[in-house]
Amino acid sequence: MTESSLKAQFAQRVPTRAIDLVPSGSPEVVEIERGEWGKIRTIDAIFALRRRGLTMLKAKRAIEAAMDEGRVVVGVPVVESVDVLAGELRAAGFAPTFLTPKAPDVRTLRERLGLTQEQFALTYGLDIDAVRDWESGRREPDTAAKSYLTVIDREPGQVAKTLAMQADQPRV
Repeated sequence: MTESSLKAQFAQRVPTRAIDLVPSGSPEVVEIERGEWGKIRTIDAIFALRRRGLTMLKAKRAIEAAMDEGRVVVGVPVVESVDVLAGELRAAGFAPTFLTPKAPDVRTLRERLGLTQEQFALTYGLDIDAVRDWESGRREPDTAAKSYLTVIDREPGQVAKTLAMQADQPRV
């Protein structure tokens, strides 16, 4: 029997389900916790993740991990709305928690510290053009920058002090 005839026989016996991918959105990190055993619909949860850019295999493994370990943390590439994804996962019997850091407002943070854009960039080792783009809304900080800005927001003096100490170290 040839491979193509096997595919044809399989297609006749098992209907395939088309999965429409979400066209656009932002990457999110989500923790997925297993809910009550009798109310879990794993296939629906897998499809919810697949629609948002995970491969079918990665989505399946993520849901399997949530089932086996009780929880899993997964990066989801394209989330159009955290509310929509959360609703789909809850309907499938899972409890999602979104972990993607939200950046503080850069202009508000900088002004609170009493620094110009240039001083802010120099003090915290940031690119001046990036600071300008963030403040004007032309770009949003990436995940690492969001985390760093959150640390600056919470401990500005300690971050500046640590960076200044690093600058005092002799270079080899």
